[in-house]
Amino acid sequence: MNFTIITDINDKTLTLYHQFRENAFRENGDFIADSPKVVNLLLEEGIEIKSILATQSYYDEFAELLSHCKDAILYLATKEQMQNIVGHKIHHNVMMHGIRPKETALDQLGNNIIMLDEISSTQNIGAIARSAAAIGIDSYLVPSYGPHPYSRRALRVSMGHVSMLKTHIYSDIKETILTLKENGYRIYAAEVTQDSTALNDVKVTDKWVLLMGHEGSGLSEEILSLCDEVVTIEMMEGVKSFNVGIAASIMMYQFKHRT
Repeated sequence: MNFTIITDINDKTLTLYHQFRENAFRENGDFIADSPKVVNLLLEEGIEIKSILATQSYYDEFAELLSHCKDAILYLATKEQMQNIVGHKIHHNVMMHGIRPKETALDQLGNNIIMLDEISSTQNIGAIARSAAAIGIDSYLVPSYGPHPYSRRALRVSMGHVSMLKTHIYSDIKETILTLKENGYRIYAAEVTQDSTALNDVKVTDKWVLLMGHEGSGLSEEILSLCDEVVTIEMMEGVKSFNVGIAASIMMYQFKHRT
């Protein structure tokens, strides 16, 4: 492997690694990932790689995996240099600059879709992606006005498994729901209402979308009126709701095993 040895961590070629702490993508699709587990999974999934910033120990341990990165720049740094870039003590020894995959067209998504509306937590974006990949739901619909699934923290929380999902970023939720219905999907909204169906009793169709709302305010009445059915997880009296990431995982599992 041919390395570019880092002598100055403030070199302009490393600007991306300094700037992309949480604001992890631009219009051209740049993103930064870190930790061996995340980076290695992205490499295995064939994500386009621009550069890798790592220690010698990382390059030595994963030389075979990295042999496929013909066009990527391989920056060689000490762990101390990497810690200075990040701004705090780190326990990993690799970061990566990649280009996020192209979005999947709405009509090219799979039969089972997890869709989010106004989720504000980057951590929840990543956690739901990881659960979807584990359960076998391959399509992820997220709004343009929320955290991107390839933001650095979302990637880390998903352990890179978001790369296993077909992702589509929508701008207008009403228009998107109507298009999905035209494409043959039944839209199930996750919400607590007087006439909602208990999760244990729901009849799941072959093509479905599970829509999760905001962590605090849930789904609006206007959005609920566009959905085909509202589904609620049965809970003990006195408990109002689950964390949205937990709720999504429970419901995705039940939906997947009821089709």
